[in-house]
Amino acid sequence: MIKIVSATPEERRAFIAQLKARAGTPDPKVEARVRVIIQKVEAGGDQAVIDFSRQFDGWSPERLEMGREEMEALAAGCNVDFLAALDRAAKNIYDFHTRQKQQSRIDPAPSGVITGQRVRGLHRAGVYVPGGTAGYPSSVLMNIIPAKVAGVGEIVMATPPGRAGRPDPNIMAAALAAGVDRVFLMGGAQAVAALAFGTESVPKVDKIVGPGNIYVATAKKQLYGVVDIDMIAGPSEILIIADSGANPEFLAADLMSQAEHDPMASAVLITDNMEIAENTVKALYRQLESLSRREIIEKALEDFGAVIVCAGMDEAVGFANQLAPEHLEVCCRNPFDYLGRLDNAGSVFLGDYSPEPLGDYYAGANHVLPTGGTARFFSPLSVDDFVKKSSFIYYPQSKLLEAAQDIILLAETEELTAHANSIRVRQN
Repeated sequence: MIKIVSATPEERRAFIAQLKARAGTPDPKVEARVRVIIQKVEAGGDQAVIDFSRQFDGWSPERLEMGREEMEALAAGCNVDFLAALDRAAKNIYDFHTRQKQQSRIDPAPSGVITGQRVRGLHRAGVYVPGGTAGYPSSVLMNIIPAKVAGVGEIVMATPPGRAGRPDPNIMAAALAAGVDRVFLMGGAQAVAALAFGTESVPKVDKIVGPGNIYVATAKKQLYGVVDIDMIAGPSEILIIADSGANPEFLAADLMSQAEHDPMASAVLITDNMEIAENTVKALYRQLESLSRREIIEKALEDFGAVIVCAGMDEAVGFANQLAPEHLEVCCRNPFDYLGRLDNAGSVFLGDYSPEPLGDYYAGANHVLPTGGTARFFSPLSVDDFVKKSSFIYYPQSKLLEAAQDIILLAETEELTAHANSIRVRQN
């Protein structure tokens, strides 16, 4: 099911290349179909979205927008304990992201020069939420709450209903808990296009965030530039660094917590202790028997899972930075000793009692994370993703004249004589 391998440089490079290649190349047929959908929605508006809803989702809505009272009625039918847990998770997420918020600033100098920066939320953001078996209330919280904290003027959610035209009540409850403003029942590439261009009933947004299938991801990619997007997410992944003090039962459970997402998910353990490696594999087989998504887990672990035995913890840290995983667990005796050395990871989970699902649902840090090695240069979704910044400058006449010759010299060196002239006319 899962292989134990040594961490020679050659094997390590080959395994990392295998993981990074698993997302594959774009499918030209999917890209062509999405391009047609986008064009038709841009031209046809609401009617095109309704037509595609009938074709792909099996329902024909009378109207796309869902009323607040309908949302509240659906949410009221949810499990009471679930609603309470949702509220507690939402509070943690809100508290974490509130500390990310930046303030506008003004920086006056004694010379009379004034510079500064204005920070404000986007005018409108769109959040795509998958429906059906891929509906995750936790992702609703993680995408909407940072936008709310950032001060986005209006947050619009799109989610496909079932064939009866009834959306997931848990999704509606999460949207209300997070503070959504408007909800539209539409899915797929047509929903992304409607948010990007606007229709008769769907408002045009400035940014689209949220997970989705290959058609949603392709639509976001093609519409980048018309709107901003969060990222193009690939299959989920976890890397666990463990020393001889780790608990193999915990390690096995955490590897499978990511493997159950998708047959393409990656779950890797790297340790300097062969006994830990072998006992973790045994624990995997024992625990797997009782899990509902067994076939998916087995496929993911067979194709993209590994237990890697390395020479020492320095080598484990080097492997982690090279792989740049989405989720990185440090199951070591002194996990904080490693934190300052782990430069490339979406989110780091420290110690035996900070498993990855704690971050997925509850702790407050965002679970929308870079995948496929992009943690080398991308960051988790945050309040910063929902704000825009403008700088401002004020110079009194005396300070501009003082700097004039430097500016003219720089402009003329670049052969931009109109730039130089803009300064020179003010010298007279």
